[in-house]
Amino acid sequence: MTKKIGTGKDENEMSFLDHLEVLRWHLIRSTLAVVIVGIVAFIAKDFIFDTILFGPKKAEFPTYQFFCQISRSLGLDESFCDGPDFRIQSRQMAGQFSAHIWTSIWAGFILAFPYILWEVWRFISPGLYENERKNSRGFILIASLLFFVGVLFGYYVISPLSINFLANYKVSQEVFNDIDLASYISTVRSSVIACGLIFELPILMYFLTKIGLVTPEFLRKYRKISIVVVLILSAVITPPDVASQIIVAIPILLLYELSIYISKIVLKREERKLKREKAKNKA
Repeated sequence: MTKKIGTGKDENEMSFLDHLEVLRWHLIRSTLAVVIVGIVAFIAKDFIFDTILFGPKKAEFPTYQFFCQISRSLGLDESFCDGPDFRIQSRQMAGQFSAHIWTSIWAGFILAFPYILWEVWRFISPGLYENERKNSRGFILIASLLFFVGVLFGYYVISPLSINFLANYKVSQEVFNDIDLASYISTVRSSVIACGLIFELPILMYFLTKIGLVTPEFLRKYRKISIVVVLILSAVITPPDVASQIIVAIPILLLYELSIYISKIVLKREERKLKREKAKNKA
């Protein structure tokens, strides 16, 4: 009989309020992890802001240098070589302090993400069968890896492409760009967090297949629609130029194809499991 972690009660004996109490403590521990890591990020202000957050603002940022070399070799526009041209300003009295607080919290969430997944796993795993727990042992590692790959993709690809395009875009030479601090941070944060969560698509499809809501046939059937959705999503999170949208769309489409493969594997395992159970029943 499976037991809920942190309680001495059998799962079948736990009431709805007992489950809520267990969930509450998982949420409390996850929140504490975010706060603790956020405090560390708050202390490391110079590194977080000057090196990490304002990195995509500088011409020497690796992404700009990479596209600069490509542009030069192909004889294309070399606008990436100069980097974005704008200043960052804070127009509110508590603007910089507020940005410091919220940036630290989001940094805490990103860095504490594996621990948050572990707390989620501790909550849901007692409700799984022993073989399901064994088959899902790599959940935290794989989900964390996908999340951090997405975060890096958002930071090194989406953020600089968006910042460079929007900062250099001008409707008139009479207008110069002084970007508000909150607006700049929001652009970087949304790019990083959105990509981190989007890269969790294979994990999501794994669980949707496990509960019977998704099948490989379903995913193949709606592949064309998914391509349109991906292109729309790419247009939303990137600047309105075709090259940037294609760069973003390619990994998302690859993740979708990977999800089909994962769904297929899960379904085969379920079929083998049913065959073994039928064979046992006949015996």
